[in-house]
Amino acid sequence: MQKLTCVLLVDDDPITNFLNQDLLESLDLADTLLLASNGQAALELLQAHCQAARPDCPALILLDVQMPVLDGFGFLEAYARLALPHPPGAILIVMLSSSQHPADIARARALGAADFLAKPLTAEELTRVLDTHFARHRPPA
Repeated sequence: MQKLTCVLLVDDDPITNFLNQDLLESLDLADTLLLASNGQAALELLQAHCQAARPDCPALILLDVQMPVLDGFGFLEAYARLALPHPPGAILIVMLSSSQHPADIARARALGAADFLAKPLTAEELTRVLDTHFARHRPPA
């Protein structure tokens, strides 16, 4: 499977970030992993890493719903207003939540999230997201 250039993990729980980072590293998914503890910090990272065609602009953001400072929904609203030099949808955003409430899922999709996954993140779900949204195909076994 082709590696992504960069993945951004956004979660206020250091244990969740550690586990997700460990999963991504074990799958050898990305050249660079960025971490943010809330939506505001994630926006600042995007502004720093995505103003030009840089390889460390995330191709994938794994975004928690509930966080202090700026939650996942607030991040999605602010992200839509960012003036970044890439086309809309160039960065795939996947929301992660312990809740699978239909209203949350609908709201996330309406705000531009490509997918909504239950925590904890698993290799199977992450592989499904990559296969679905990045059209990556595994070599024949």
